[in-house]
Amino acid sequence: MKLPYLLGLLLVTAINTSSACATEAGDWVVRARAVGVLPQEDADITGAVTGSSIDIENSLVPEVDISYFITPNIAMELVLATTPHDVSAQNTSSGNLDLGNAWLLPPTLTAQYHFTDFGAWKPYVGAGANYTIFYKEKAAGSSIADIEYDNSFGPALQVGMDYMIDERWMLNIDIKKIWINSDVKINGGAVRADVDINPWLVGVGVGYRF
Repeated sequence: MKLPYLLGLLLVTAINTSSACATEAGDWVVRARAVGVLPQEDADITGAVTGSSIDIENSLVPEVDISYFITPNIAMELVLATTPHDVSAQNTSSGNLDLGNAWLLPPTLTAQYHFTDFGAWKPYVGAGANYTIFYKEKAAGSSIADIEYDNSFGPALQVGMDYMIDERWMLNIDIKKIWINSDVKINGGAVRADVDINPWLVGVGVGYRF
């Protein structure tokens, strides 16, 4: 097979593959990921104890997201996941304190722009907002009898990439930064904390286009 013919065949195949993988307005994409939740925590603690350092445990959780393409380039994505975290206060006037644990449910909605000029590679960027619900708050006991977290509303940023295996299935890598702030009341408000959680969410997974 002559080289020019082979190169032409490869070019036609690449064009056809890219066309088959092209996203269209009205498409739905569902992705499932394993996500590492990496808090970038900070806090101002006042009341019966004082301090300014808090530690929130990292977490690895499953995540599901649903995207709807308004145009071939613009999509809206709803991200659904829930994550547990152990929380402790560090270097307070009473030493290090175990504050117990809580679950976070941060549904996040982003508007995305998908780049379409890279064949099977589909990079995207996004921006939006999250509303974080705290539940199953559990105090550590002993000197920490009860703990309550206020829900939070904040912005979210996103960057990621799909790799189209075929016209339906894809691999995905996704990184988000979401801003979460909660007013925390401990022992009925005897201790209060203004807590920034602000996690990075780093995920890998698979997706399917309908």
